[in-house]
Amino acid sequence: MADAPTVPTLPPYPITPAPYTGPSKDEVLALRREYLTPALITMYRDPLMIVQGSMQYLFDEKGKRYLDAFAGIVSVSVGHCHPRVIAAVREQNELLQHTTTIYLHPNIACFGQKLAATFPKSSGLDVVYFVNSGSEANDMAMLMARAYTGNFDVIALRNGYHGGSQSTMALTGNSHWKFNTPHNIGVQHAVLPDRYRGPYGYDDPEAGSKYAREVLNLIQHGTSGKIAGFIAEPAQGVGGVVEMPPGYLPQVYEYVRAAGGLCISDEVQTGFGRTGDAFWGFENHGVVPDIVTMAKGIGNGCPLAACVTRSEIAQVLSTRVHFNTFGGNPVSCAQGMATLDVLLEDQVQAHAKAIGTRLLDGLRQLQKSHRLIGDVRGRGLMVGVELVRDRNSREPASTETVAVVERARELGLLLGKGGYFGNVLRIKPPMCITAADVDFLLGVLDLTLAEAERA
Repeated sequence: MADAPTVPTLPPYPITPAPYTGPSKDEVLALRREYLTPALITMYRDPLMIVQGSMQYLFDEKGKRYLDAFAGIVSVSVGHCHPRVIAAVREQNELLQHTTTIYLHPNIACFGQKLAATFPKSSGLDVVYFVNSGSEANDMAMLMARAYTGNFDVIALRNGYHGGSQSTMALTGNSHWKFNTPHNIGVQHAVLPDRYRGPYGYDDPEAGSKYAREVLNLIQHGTSGKIAGFIAEPAQGVGGVVEMPPGYLPQVYEYVRAAGGLCISDEVQTGFGRTGDAFWGFENHGVVPDIVTMAKGIGNGCPLAACVTRSEIAQVLSTRVHFNTFGGNPVSCAQGMATLDVLLEDQVQAHAKAIGTRLLDGLRQLQKSHRLIGDVRGRGLMVGVELVRDRNSREPASTETVAVVERARELGLLLGKGGYFGNVLRIKPPMCITAADVDFLLGVLDLTLAEAERA
């Protein structure tokens, strides 16, 4: 192998972080350990404390700048503290911070209209239910599917992630992320259509239909034959950026609807133009779901989520008293509308496609010289790099992945990791990332992969 590459440096940036005068990192860590739930995890061996953000960059308490290639787990879509978003929030905060939906307020109504307009006109997806988190949105989708169809069983995919509430943990097909409690009743998990690790690979043009038949088999033999719904991410996020194969979702949706169920697309990580080719991930697959859930990027990081469906499905909730105290509050809706304005007016989706192409091309070039890279996959700025110790056996390089992530942090790059074995680098930056940032990212990976391969 060639000599190790030189250490890359971050592109210049005109922002100087404000001096930090709060508690030290050690004091914050001690307070957290004493007063907060031990379930809260930290990302690095030496926990990172972030005190300021500006667009694609974050600053720690000492003023060190980092390129955020994980976007707060894909929550930040248009950039940390985007000035237009912050201005909208500040203006609304000074007028009214909260009023429940039993009163009228223009923000929730106007945002609902603007959000519905992003869906294909013929889809009928034009009724919005605002909530506070992706878990809550997916919980709402399950409720509507079961109430509308009169059926109970829901099918999800293995290794998917759909939330941390008790009911959505049942949908999450990965034991690392859920507890073995009775909420699992009524949820079945189908085989993940993973063309890298599954029986039908990238070289099989029929992979989509073959994996889809696994869902049909589950409907016929794992349920009563009637189901309430099927939920999937168009590309798994936490699961390691596993995109559904061509032809898979159209065939699955046909099987599900024939069994009386509704089709739910979890767009928490794939929505709002992140895949570059389409505003919504399901559009990449030529399908129209019955329910779409979203969170994270919808509000550029604020507590905001939504469940969007057709009017006849939404109507089922009116048979009972049902409302949300904080979902669609004026401040969150102001932030959501400003974020959507930036996404649409600044053509962020097109930018994600162009910059994502540069990123994917660069990663595939790195794959040629780094044996650890087993697979490069994704669309736009939703990218996964699976690391393996051997390309033939595909043994997961989990330890090496941790080493790459830790070393990248030292060099000023924040990455995510995921996949069932924790061996996939998850690259999902704020969509304002630049070409110079991508080149820095690729330089860091070139260096850190070389170091991990020599270790």
